[in-house]
Amino acid sequence: PVSPGELLCLGSSLAFSGLFYYLYRKKARAMARVQEAPKLQVDNDLPALVSAADGRCLPYVALEGIVLPAKTALISHYHEGLQGVIQKLLLKEHRLIWNSLARSW
Repeated sequence: PVSPGELLCLGSSLAFSGLFYYLYRKKARAMARVQEAPKLQVDNDLPALVSAADGRCLPYVALEGIVLPAKTALISHYHEGLQGVIQKLLLKEHRLIWNSLARSW
């Protein structure tokens, strides 16, 4: 005989396993799309290619080319001779609205 507590543990274990498998498959599909991304060169043809795409957006592409830093390049503390730049920093602020019922923002 199986007790209700054992059935509850089995059901919750199956539910969590299903949830984690779903999340794993979702991330695996996104990673596969990134790895299969076409490689494009940064040249004069790139703006025309972007404007010809649907919605003027190219999802998951790898750009190859030489980039010059605006001020100084970032130097890695862990790998000698490795440098990098930050392309764009986006700051998005969410509008806060006072909820008088919950008395919170």
